[in-house]
Amino acid sequence: MSQGNTTIIKNSLFLYIRMFIMMCTSLYTYRLVLQILGVEDFGIYNLVSGVIVLFTFISGAMLTGTQRFLNFHIGQNNLREANNVFCMSLNIYILLALIMAILAETIGLWFLQTQLNIPSERIHATNYVYQFAIITFIVSFTRIPYNAAIISYERMNFYAYISIIEVILKLGSVFLLYVIPYDKLIIYSLSYTIITILINVAYYIYCKANIDITKYRLTWDWGTFRQLSSFSFWSLFGNAANSLAQQGMTFLINIFYGVAVNAAAGIANQVVGTVYQFVSNFQVAFNPQIIKSYAANEINKLNKLICQTSKFSYYLMLIIILPLSLLMDKVLSIWLVDVPEYTSIFCKLILIFFAIDAINAPLWMSVQATGKIRNYQILMSTLIILNIPAAYIALKVGFPVYSVWVVRIIINIITFVVRCLYMRKLMDFRLHDFIYLTMLPITLVTITAIPIPIIAAHYIDGYILNIVLTILTSLLCVMLSIYWLGMKQNERTYICNAVRNKILRR
Repeated sequence: MSQGNTTIIKNSLFLYIRMFIMMCTSLYTYRLVLQILGVEDFGIYNLVSGVIVLFTFISGAMLTGTQRFLNFHIGQNNLREANNVFCMSLNIYILLALIMAILAETIGLWFLQTQLNIPSERIHATNYVYQFAIITFIVSFTRIPYNAAIISYERMNFYAYISIIEVILKLGSVFLLYVIPYDKLIIYSLSYTIITILINVAYYIYCKANIDITKYRLTWDWGTFRQLSSFSFWSLFGNAANSLAQQGMTFLINIFYGVAVNAAAGIANQVVGTVYQFVSNFQVAFNPQIIKSYAANEINKLNKLICQTSKFSYYLMLIIILPLSLLMDKVLSIWLVDVPEYTSIFCKLILIFFAIDAINAPLWMSVQATGKIRNYQILMSTLIILNIPAAYIALKVGFPVYSVWVVRIIINIITFVVRCLYMRKLMDFRLHDFIYLTMLPITLVTITAIPIPIIAAHYIDGYILNIVLTILTSLLCVMLSIYWLGMKQNERTYICNAVRNKILRR
């Protein structure tokens, strides 16, 4: 096995351990928060956070640029230039943080106070939550260059440990709500901000001690600035479109249905976000290798990584979402005390959306690796932004509230097809191989894995027996379908050898 593949596997293990602990802790934390705050305050918290998330398209664009250039220069073993990228990124982040603070306190505050449907008796608390959300966002924003450096150097052990500490601290902050005799929504928001500041300090200390390229120098390199700003400027289109599409749904739901349905959407996003951690962890381990392969002009390796990452990302999602979708109502009733209306259907539709996104992720990362993103971002952003008018029309003509996610799924499929065709023109992307090695196995696995678990979920009597057999049949059918229909012979051989070696070591 190559050193690169060994690194990917090791880092994936760190990230999966991180994900499992974070998933259990986050879901329990979410249950407590909903129970303590109530549906109305919980909906307000998610709504206010949504206003701030509108500004995250800028941080996402900058992260993409920083990550791309750090990986590229590290792949070329040019550490001096990598340090220039880090220092200039931090300079730009500080300047942008000040600009976004001004925008949040003007346009964002106006939108919050005049355009959203918030109960009058909770306006005072909402304003406090909004201010804490701004501070949290700005602090998190300045952390991004350090986070990019850690991922570029593939130090996933620290990344895993600090994330676990963060979710444990957040769980601990929830218990403060039981003992502090003050507005619980305000206290929860304040504690979240304090924890974010502490985690920032930990990132800074670790990077300064362990990663040389993060040693900050007071400098300004116009060449690096132009590279970063040009790349990030065009990345803004895609990130802005995704952010507007996501939060546009939140605001449309609020305008048409109020904060109670925002609570359902918030819960659904939390559930699916937790599930998607399985896949994103896998992709985080692969992403540096994709960019470094392109930087080293290893095109055959790059194409292989794209096919494998897309295929196995989808398999990981299918393993989780099939039993979860079939048992969604039961899972929500066990997890939550009171389940807001529409939560179940939101969860199922968002899971489908992210299953498609799991296939997409390696494709857009490969485009980012080329650095030629202007036309790509304009095209993709135009398609993605269509979500808002399409969803508005759907709600206006009387379609149910969950139609907003049906719209997103349809547009996501269209975007996926267009992205594949664009990549074929942009780089030496072998579309025929991608269809044969990725899409065909995915289709076969999905068709063969689904029928038996559906029968088990709908026709087996007994509450506990139904849950157990649905999970077992889902896992068995998916795993067997992946092994026999979703893998090539060399992949099956590798899996068998890895399992055999693990058993022999014991």
